[in-house]
Amino acid sequence: MENVPRPAEELAVLDGELARIDARRAQLLARRSYLLTLLTPVAAPGPPVPPAPVRVPETSPPSVQNVLLALGGVLLTVAAIAFTVVSWGPMGTGGRSIVLGTVTLAALAAPAALLRRGLTSTAEAVGALALVLTVLDAYALYRVALPETDPLGYTATACAALAALWAAYGLLLDRLRAPLPAAVLTAQLPLSLWALAAGSGQLTLGWALLATAVADIAFVLREKPVPARSIAGVTAWVTGGWALLIACGLSVTAGTVPDAARPGLLLAAGAALGLWVAVRVPAVAFAAALVAGLAAITATGGLLRPSVPIGWAVVGYLLCGAALLTSVRAPLPVLAVRGLCAAAGVSVAGAVLWALPATAVTLLGPMSRADRVWSGAPGGAREALGTDPGWSAMTTAPLVLLIAAALLVAAYGGLPASSRPAALTGATALGWAAVLILPTALDLGYAAAVALHLVLTAGALTLAVYGRRSATGAWSPVSTTAMVCALVGAADVTLLALATETATLITLGVLLALLCGGAVALNTAVTAAAFAARPFQAFLACAAVGAAAALLCALCASAGLPRETVAPVVVTVPAAAALLGARLRRHPVALPVELTAAGAGLLAVALASGHPETVALVLALCGVVAAGTALRPERRPAAGYLAAALFVLATWVRLYASDVATPEAYTLPVTALALVVGVLRRRGDPEASSWTAYGPGLAATLLPSLVAAWGDTHWLRPLALGVAALAVTLVGARLRLQALLVLGGTVLALDTLHELAPYVVQVVGALPRWLPPALAGLLLLAVGATYERRLHDARRLRESLGRMR
Repeated sequence: MENVPRPAEELAVLDGELARIDARRAQLLARRSYLLTLLTPVAAPGPPVPPAPVRVPETSPPSVQNVLLALGGVLLTVAAIAFTVVSWGPMGTGGRSIVLGTVTLAALAAPAALLRRGLTSTAEAVGALALVLTVLDAYALYRVALPETDPLGYTATACAALAALWAAYGLLLDRLRAPLPAAVLTAQLPLSLWALAAGSGQLTLGWALLATAVADIAFVLREKPVPARSIAGVTAWVTGGWALLIACGLSVTAGTVPDAARPGLLLAAGAALGLWVAVRVPAVAFAAALVAGLAAITATGGLLRPSVPIGWAVVGYLLCGAALLTSVRAPLPVLAVRGLCAAAGVSVAGAVLWALPATAVTLLGPMSRADRVWSGAPGGAREALGTDPGWSAMTTAPLVLLIAAALLVAAYGGLPASSRPAALTGATALGWAAVLILPTALDLGYAAAVALHLVLTAGALTLAVYGRRSATGAWSPVSTTAMVCALVGAADVTLLALATETATLITLGVLLALLCGGAVALNTAVTAAAFAARPFQAFLACAAVGAAAALLCALCASAGLPRETVAPVVVTVPAAAALLGARLRRHPVALPVELTAAGAGLLAVALASGHPETVALVLALCGVVAAGTALRPERRPAAGYLAAALFVLATWVRLYASDVATPEAYTLPVTALALVVGVLRRRGDPEASSWTAYGPGLAATLLPSLVAAWGDTHWLRPLALGVAALAVTLVGARLRLQALLVLGGTVLALDTLHELAPYVVQVVGALPRWLPPALAGLLLLAVGATYERRLHDARRLRESLGRMR
């Protein structure tokens, strides 16, 4: 009996069979592809075949051509020179002259034919050779026909003839570039050489050079090829400048007015030429006007110089420069006007530089008398400086500086807005310098010099504090300059006043009052927006601290106190500064004042040097001041550490003064203090490392004691050190603190080793000599086996990871 399935069931069976057949077919195809890859090896790709190299020419044809032509021209030139100079005799005079002349004519004519054929480079080379041959012709003419002629005169004539010939040749063949520049260069020589040949002086040579410069300028102004014009422009500057330098040297060294008038005329002619060039050639208007202005100033001032002393001669030059400023109203180009103003500025700068030695000696001179403090009042201001830079010739230095300052003020209105602050700044500095050197230049009395310097410092400080400020409240350049001048002047007058006791005390007292008053005035007059004033207020406050310390030392010295007694008194300065800082708190001036006062503490230590007991006292007092400062939260970290260091130093110095040589006496206080700090640190920050908290303190005693114990032959120190190290180790083990455990254990082990060292030496001496090498070999074998085992384990791990999927 047959059981026929229903159609739906039969369709499901067929679909399942077809799916199994498709899966099997896919597996067979994959296997087939794999077997084909095994039976058909794939050829390994070979290296890429590089393209055939393309040879790039190393030089271009024009370059090769130019090199060949240049080399040919050079070789021909050398041959011609050898033919003319070296081997003149064998062919006879007439023969060589004919040969050289024929070759020269041929060389001069060849470029025309070459240019018609388009061979420009070859024509240039042959033309250059022709120029050299003409020079050789001139030399041959001198050797053959004119041997008795003056060499300088003949050279001048030959240069003129060659310049004319080359100029005509260049104008005829205007496509050649060498003849005209060569003619311009050669034309610079004839006039100068004729002047030298005539035996004329330097003034005549200067006129010849100036005339040459005029010719160059005339050539430049013509429409001619650019290379020749450029060369003529350069030579015009060279010859004209040389002429003016000669005239300037003659003018400043002339002994009489007529002697100065002759170079002055040359300078005036050069000035007129320069001004004319400034008007005609805008490209060089500024430089030409600058040279013209300097020449005019030198010419005019040179007429005054022979009849007055050198100091008044400088004033004369300065006034000539000031007079030049009036020419700016003339109808001149803008660049020319600027050049004239620059010339006037150069004259002013030169005069100021001449006065600088007087200013420098006035400021630095009192330092030469530093070893003669309170030695008595000098005879005058110059004697108080101890140096003489030639005051007899520099009596007009204050006048020079005042005139320069007045000129800057007068020029203020005509300057651009960006240059006006610089003018006012310069005027302020020059005016201050003029008043500063006035007592020395006039050799006033010592008291008058000190008083004038004090007044000058007070005036500069007043200008700095109450000077004009900008609309934004920012500090003006004038006030800044005045502040610098005030501080420099305060230092200068302090050094100057050291000659006498009375002057020192009065000066320091006045300066202290001025500086304190200036700092207070700035604090009340400056708005909160003017942050630029804060540094100056800090400078004044710091300078006041320095003045207070100096005044205190001077008062103690005046009372006859010894130096070591003065030292504790000076500590009152940092103490007062600490109290003031506590009052000011976070004011910007507080920190600079306290730091400056710390310098007074260093001064106290220096004064107490040589007396250990006093040094210890000073350090302890400074530690008290630092500890009091540490009570303020904003100063606590730095001041606290400083106080601890000062107390430790005071203890050490006091122990040294008491002839205590035991190192633990020095280190135990440091350790105790450091451990207290470490305990407090760990309480506030439980995460802090034991090395940070306790390491420095323990090392401060354990390590020096260990070093001392190794050199100690007695048993007491090693025993005490071992007990202390054992205690530290046990505490570290109990509290699980690494620093205590490591430091204590290490010191304990080394201390024990030191005690057992003699016995260890005996045992080692009793051992056979072969035993140490054997032990070393075993150690090396053990280390090698361990290393190999680690490598094997690493290899197995890598293989295990490779088998993972």
